[in-house]
Amino acid sequence: MAILFDSDINWESCLQFGTRQFFKEKSSIYQQGTLGDGFYYIQKGLIKVTTTTSIGKERMLNIAIPGQLLGVQAMDRQPHFTTATAVNDSILYYFSCEHFQKLIKAQPTILNMFIKTVIHKMHILADKIYLDSLTPEQQLSVILLNICYEFKNYEVPLTQQDLTKCTGLTRITLYKIIKQWKAEEIIESRGKKFLIKKPDELKKLLGKVII
Repeated sequence: MAILFDSDINWESCLQFGTRQFFKEKSSIYQQGTLGDGFYYIQKGLIKVTTTTSIGKERMLNIAIPGQLLGVQAMDRQPHFTTATAVNDSILYYFSCEHFQKLIKAQPTILNMFIKTVIHKMHILADKIYLDSLTPEQQLSVILLNICYEFKNYEVPLTQQDLTKCTGLTRITLYKIIKQWKAEEIIESRGKKFLIKKPDELKKLLGKVII
């Protein structure tokens, strides 16, 4: 659902152009319909990105992690078409459109990351068409495998509570799935992490869905 792009950008040198902001768990970073005037860099925490349909139903689109950009789609000063909410206590750096000009001069390669981010947003919206038709087991498989891809290993640094907040699945539904997968030795709990022991089994659950 989210991709951590490889880059040679030295974000530590870029942070001076942004404004450090702390968001408590469940805090709103920006809301659908509000005007955008910049973007965020996630230094710490997890961010859930959702959209609300015309009938008022909330749908999760993405889970953003440290090292990613957030809100770039509203850099044209148009209304946000998504809502971003902190899954846990998070630290973000906000860069206004004006700060972005200085940032480009300091790190010209950031333009490549912007292009990749925007393209990825388009893929997220397309993937959501598939996700809406999936079973809870398949939805969780997609999320876990994508997070594994982001962190480049099969350790998922999320607790069961984090997964409940991120996926939108009920605690009971998630508990039943996790319990079954543990019994089948597909996953294993390790403190505040999950180890994916049999990723191929999760892929089999997806059938024709492409990760």
